[in-house]
Amino acid sequence: MTEVSSLTGRLLVASPALADPNFDRAVVLLIDHDDEGSLGVVLNRPTPVGVGDILLPWAGLAGDPGVVFQGGPVALDSALGVAVIPGDEGPSPRSRPGPNRADPIGFRRVYGAIGLVDLEAPPELLAAALGSLRIFAGYSGWGPGQLEEELKTGAWYVVESEPGDVSSPEPESLWRAVLRRQRSKLAMIATYPDDPSLN
Repeated sequence: MTEVSSLTGRLLVASPALADPNFDRAVVLLIDHDDEGSLGVVLNRPTPVGVGDILLPWAGLAGDPGVVFQGGPVALDSALGVAVIPGDEGPSPRSRPGPNRADPIGFRRVYGAIGLVDLEAPPELLAAALGSLRIFAGYSGWGPGQLEEELKTGAWYVVESEPGDVSSPEPESLWRAVLRRQRSKLAMIATYPDDPSLN
C-alpha cells in the first residue's frame, strides 16, 4: 500500500457539490489520518442537548454554547472530548501526535494546541490547563483510501485548522468563516448561497 500523507489536524470543509446530507456545509477536524483510514469530528453541528445532561462533571469546562455537538454519523452513543491548551502550540504542527511530557494527565495532543481529552479522567486534573472543551457525540470515519477518493472527486477542501475553530462561539457560521479566511479562490466559495435555486 502506498504511504498516505497525514492530514491529521487539518480541516475538511465540505464543498457545495458534496451530496451527503450528513456533511452538508460541514467543517471536520481530522483527529487521525493514515493508511488505515481517517477519523474526525464535525465542528459545526451543535445539538440541543446540554453537556450537563450527559456528562455533568465536564459541563463547567465546556465552552459556549455548552451543548454536545454531533461529531458525525458513526457511533452516536459514544462521546469524544476535544480541547485546546491556550498559549501552547506544543510540538511543531507536523510532528508526530502523541503524549508530550508537558501535557496534563488525560490529554493526548493531536496537533499543535489541539488534543483529545480522556472523559474517564477526573475533570479537575485538566481544569487548570484547558482553555476550551467541546464534547462530541459520535465521529466521522473513513476506511483506507476512502477519504482520498472523496478528495479526488472534489467533495472536500483541505485547509489548515486554527485552535479557535474547535471552540467557535458561532458554530453555525464556521463553514463560511473558514472559507473566508483562505487566501485563494476558496474565499469566494464562502458567498455560495444556501439554496442555489433561489439565486
